[in-house]
Amino acid sequence: MKLLQKKLSKFILPSVFKAKGMYPFYHSLESGQDTEVLLNGKKILMFGSNSYLGLTNHPKLKEAAKNALNKYGTGASGSRLMNGNLDLHDQLEFKLAKFVGKQAVTVFSTGFQANVGTIPSLVGRNDHLIIDEKSHASVYEGCRLAFAKTLKYKHNDMESLEKILQKTNQNQIKLIITDGVFSMEGDLALLNEIAVLAKKYNASIMLDDAHGLGVMGATGAGTASHFGMTDQTDLIMGTFSKSLASLGGFIASDKDTINYIKHHARALIFSAGIPPASAATVISALDIIQSEPERITKLWENTHYAKKRLLDEGFQIGESETPIIPIFIGDNIDTYKIASWLLENGVYVNPVVHPAVEKGKSILRFSLMSTHTLNQIDKAVDVLVESRKVIENRVGILDK
Repeated sequence: MKLLQKKLSKFILPSVFKAKGMYPFYHSLESGQDTEVLLNGKKILMFGSNSYLGLTNHPKLKEAAKNALNKYGTGASGSRLMNGNLDLHDQLEFKLAKFVGKQAVTVFSTGFQANVGTIPSLVGRNDHLIIDEKSHASVYEGCRLAFAKTLKYKHNDMESLEKILQKTNQNQIKLIITDGVFSMEGDLALLNEIAVLAKKYNASIMLDDAHGLGVMGATGAGTASHFGMTDQTDLIMGTFSKSLASLGGFIASDKDTINYIKHHARALIFSAGIPPASAATVISALDIIQSEPERITKLWENTHYAKKRLLDEGFQIGESETPIIPIFIGDNIDTYKIASWLLENGVYVNPVVHPAVEKGKSILRFSLMSTHTLNQIDKAVDVLVESRKVIENRVGILDK
């Protein structure tokens, strides 16, 4: 056996959990993302999706995708820099810029690539990247590719952030990067306080708003809009794979910044443009978000209702301010056990364990869609209450 194969063959953890019937990943769904999905021929309530506005099966989005497919074919067939830029991409960028309140936008093939491409393109060897320790993995990967020095501040700790800023050179570029909505525990960045420090120390701000777009702000324009801080937020990153029901990502900023990124971000220059159907889907999704504001209203009604029910039943749900509700379990194995039991009993939630969260703070990630009914939420919470018996005598699932 070659050395590489020998190393990789020792990774048996997934097999161990599969043998115990507790492997919680790569489930093969047999239907589209909706409030109910089909798994092994059985209907399951879906409370593990990022389709916050429930648009993935909207007939207008499907029709837009079909029309784009008929007009443009299945793919862009090249990088946007060369031959793969469609007028559809340009239309999407114009619409996104207007939606989030920035001068310009550039669209990447995925949200992950948007961070991986943008971050290293902006900074050089003597600059500083200053990131919240709970930033998304794509932010970390983007920082790893950059020549700049990366510094982490404690999660949402402004004293920690300022201490780092104080140690940097006023004449060097400083880019503060944070998620808008933190994807595991659903809390918000303290963007208004970050902006004060950014101004004080002449730093720029980049906001990863993958989970805020379509959710936060009166019109769904995101976390910066929610705080009234769009002008003070220098770069806004977003994805299409959540509220916008497609695939891709983008960076929004001023015209000069976007022009620079378009000609320096390797993940953009050396990747094919997103498929026409994906671009058309997002354009249609933006239209629906603006023409059907009741979707956002219903999402928040569902969120408040679910939080109240969970709290009334004694669950620990942390400090979430969004439709992402963490249900704290604590132990990794207990979290897997409960998630598997829930799935067997008709409820799909995502187990999130160390190292994705702090050790001893594993959670069930329970997320809402605007299309969930109150009856579906009640059924899910009732099953969650029943799941206590899985680890009935263990501390962690309830604050007893």
